[in-house]
Amino acid sequence: MKISIINGPNLNLLGTREPDIYGAKTFIDYLESLKEAYPQVEFDYFQSNIEGELIDELHRVGFSADGIILNAAAYTHTSVGLGDAIKAIDTSVIEVHISNTFAREDFRHTSYITPNAKGLILGFGLASYRLAVESFLNA
Repeated sequence: MKISIINGPNLNLLGTREPDIYGAKTFIDYLESLKEAYPQVEFDYFQSNIEGELIDELHRVGFSADGIILNAAAYTHTSVGLGDAIKAIDTSVIEVHISNTFAREDFRHTSYITPNAKGLILGFGLASYRLAVESFLNA
């Protein structure tokens, strides 16, 4: 099984950015623990701070991966383009967020991703990604 993980803006700063919200572990370190826990899964990882690059990556993997885990970060609440890209591809997308976006600012309560995603997992820290992997494996 091939699962692509796509992370949006500022997630390259995990481990240093607001550790009280996002934790102290880098995503690369966390990805290594996912690879160890799921040796049967081929993980593909992409991160960008640029909306168009995220859309291009969805197009690139959206017809070949078995599943996509997308944390669009702040673009979740602003990008009609990302929502449209998800509608245009064949691969199912699970939207994830490290924090509980509904416990934060009001603007974070709206997602242009959720209506087009297979599911939404949020608020479990980096374990949100593991829960998404489990969802794909147990589908």
